[in-house]
Amino acid sequence: MSKTNEEIYDEFYDLVNMTPSALEDWLETDKSKNVGQDSGDGEAIGHKSGKKIIKIKRKKKDDLTDTNYEHMNKVVGYIKRHKAQKPDGDIKESDWRYSLKNWGHDPMK
Repeated sequence: MSKTNEEIYDEFYDLVNMTPSALEDWLETDKSKNVGQDSGDGEAIGHKSGKKIIKIKRKKKDDLTDTNYEHMNKVVGYIKRHKAQKPDGDIKESDWRYSLKNWGHDPMK
């Protein structure tokens, strides 16, 4: 069963706990740029996703497109899957945390 846009919106805003400006600052760091799977052009998939998340979070709800909702749903799925793979030990300086932050979720918050 597919989710409604309202359900996607609610889940997205529950899971994406970084502000657009915090995410923008994070994406400028070397730690952000050095994690994740390359999308084929030298930039990680999550890093590209972070840029889309910033644009989505800066839009009014009524201005969101179907493409925005598709990406929001992808972000929700990624965060849920990745959170379930939490490593043992300290996560503060982990690639696991850095990857989640690229997708707009800081597990330390």
